[in-house]
Amino acid sequence: MQLPNPLKTSSFLQKLQWVIDPVSYMENAAQQYPDIFTAKIIGFGDTVVFVNHPQAIQEILTNDRKKFAAVGAFNRIIEPFIGNYSVLTLEGDRHKRQRQLVMPSFHGERMQAYGQQICDLTEQVFNQLPLNKPFLARNLTQEISLQVILQTVFGLSKGERFQQLKHLLPLLLDLFRSPLTSSLFFFSFLQQDLGAWSPWGKFLRDRQTIDQLLYAEIAERRQQPDPERIDILSLLISARDETGQLMTEQELRDQLMLLILAGYETTATAMAWGLYWIHQKPLVREKLLQELDTLGDSPDPMSIYRLPYLSAVCNETLRIHPVVIFCFPRVVQEPAKLLGHSLESGTVLLPNIYLIHQREDLYPQPKEFQPERFLKRQFSPYEFLPFGGGVRRCLGETLAIFEMKLVLAKVLSGYQLDLAGKRPERPQRRGFALAPANGVKMVITGRRAREKPLVNMISTSVF
Repeated sequence: MQLPNPLKTSSFLQKLQWVIDPVSYMENAAQQYPDIFTAKIIGFGDTVVFVNHPQAIQEILTNDRKKFAAVGAFNRIIEPFIGNYSVLTLEGDRHKRQRQLVMPSFHGERMQAYGQQICDLTEQVFNQLPLNKPFLARNLTQEISLQVILQTVFGLSKGERFQQLKHLLPLLLDLFRSPLTSSLFFFSFLQQDLGAWSPWGKFLRDRQTIDQLLYAEIAERRQQPDPERIDILSLLISARDETGQLMTEQELRDQLMLLILAGYETTATAMAWGLYWIHQKPLVREKLLQELDTLGDSPDPMSIYRLPYLSAVCNETLRIHPVVIFCFPRVVQEPAKLLGHSLESGTVLLPNIYLIHQREDLYPQPKEFQPERFLKRQFSPYEFLPFGGGVRRCLGETLAIFEMKLVLAKVLSGYQLDLAGKRPERPQRRGFALAPANGVKMVITGRRAREKPLVNMISTSVF
């Protein structure tokens, strides 16, 4: 059976392009086949079918576990990092059990408790920057994201273990910094332990040290439970499934490593892109500041979270540069048809987030940053899906969006910034995400005082 619209480029060149420059690879393919095409890439077997049409994606995601099933084995590419027991690699009932155990930790009410922590951390990081000296915004958003994880996920803000994790986690994640270093995860023959100075050898040793710290923290929490703690680790330790079983130490460790990988890289990247576009578009920045100024000097985090234009800015940031390229892979369970194409059982499907977000029929002028499009129209979960969809939708979505909104609001409200880079930013592979290639070079020119709304100024002058 002929797979739909196979690309003509050789298998080797496709795989190389996919690792080095996935954006150009996808866009060139979509010019030929806007809705669906068959590709040869690394990580999901030899052949996959990219699906770029909202109707087809809806059919795939609403038939989870039936016609099109999610198979955790296809995420083995990141198994060296997250292990075998995270929600990303498990399947069937084991995945469902683990997801039910983890999901309550990300309930909206839980997020409110983290709001002030996020705002305080943002201020601490930015207050350390000197005026008129260029810095890379992505380095700062990584620092904020890391500390948010350590405090909200691990419940750590001081002490030796906190300092060790703060030092080691960025070193471990540094393997994702470029397409070249990311290739260690895509090409298994590069995963050779040639000693502590070799890239893979260093990764293994850093991972072992981090594992020792995590298992020690888990053991202490087990021995000294504190019902007053609200960090995610404490909630996971006390979570029980339908049979009353607790999560094992290995399961807890793997969930924590997944939260680190997902929460650190993706959220930091999204916030850096947000700062870039807000300062690239002066009218967007001005409109956003006007909205933020309506909240007063000490706004409640939940009031910030509900701001409509801030929400539109964040959505447009995640649309134009989704940090994750595609949804969780699905496998055809029985012969099926999709967009008129016949698919055999066993065919691997990748609903393509990036290409959906670039469709001209959904988002006119898709390369233009236009937050207003999210105020004019409500997009379906199959047209706008930065966090994936179906039963594999990202569990950390609520925390990621909450953090993104609060950090952007805090930075914009308190500091005057300008872009310092001479070239426009472009997306580049950073591990499994698409990050700004130059890190978003910026400069702080001063502190910002809130402008009082005109009505307040008039009433003050009258009385």
